Amino acid sequence: MFKGSITALITPFTQDGAIDEKAFQSFVDWQLKQGTTGVVPVGTTGESPTLSHAEHHRVVELALEVAKGRGPVIAGTGSNSTAEAVSLTRHAQNAGADAALVVTPYYNKPTQKGLYAHYKAIHDATDIPIIIYNIPGRSIVDMNVDTMAQLAKLPRIVGVKDATSDLERPALTRLAAGADFCQLSGEDGTIVPFLAQGGHGCISVTSNIAPKLCADLHTAWAAGNISKVQELNYRLMPVHKAMFCESSPGPVKYAAELLGLCGSHMRLPMVEIAEESKRKVEAALKNAGILGQ
Repeated sequence: MFKGSITALITPFTQDGAIDEKAFQSFVDWQLKQGTTGVVPVGTTGESPTLSHAEHHRVVELALEVAKGRGPVIAGTGSNSTAEAVSLTRHAQNAGADAALVVTPYYNKPTQKGLYAHYKAIHDATDIPIIIYNIPGRSIVDMNVDTMAQLAKLPRIVGVKDATSDLERPALTRLAAGADFCQLSGEDGTIVPFLAQGGHGCISVTSNIAPKLCADLHTAWAAGNISKVQELNYRLMPVHKAMFCESSPGPVKYAAELLGLCGSHMRLPMVEIAEESKRKVEAALKNAGILGQ
């Protein structure tokens, strides 16, 4: 089962817009050394909608070169085209990824029946474990618990990244899909109650720039050290908020630049965050002790 602090990796770009392969691999290596238990290349935090298929494949392969054997690589392979999602998932499988993270189809707004058919088609066309990514705030469609429980009966639909912020959901999903169905939060700010309701870990944005603190929180949870969990949760909460003061990944990329990890360049239609947002990000990092005073 996938668990603990898993990073939804940013994709560093050079100033001219190319993928910064050296910075990306150095970043993945640093993540794992800091205690991150797994990585997600080319998820939506990695600006996957702006990557060509060749670039998408390359980023997965770059992550695998660094992380394989050191922690699971869960490749983002979702699309609002089922055929495209199948193609990307097949590549992840053939490249050696440990699982595929497949977002609910955005814009199309499929029914629950359509969602089931989408994931079953990807499942039946591949041999890799699949994690559903349920994020109604960006995809406009919410997979309900009953549909997820039906998909969980398929042998390689193994879990969900839940970004609904509905804290009843992990308990209801556990009851409907069973304790072995892996539940990973997609909302950093709700991770502690999510774990308390039956969750197993988090696919995190904040862990891009605070991997050790995020990993330490999950370690403390596993050890039953609730006072440590609370201490880290309160320390990280303003950082979680700052990472979404504008649309992600703008703030987290700026934070990564402040820490000297990579540049903050993004691809259109994402643009540099506003000066006010930069001040919020810098203040949050300083207050949490992530950035020097």
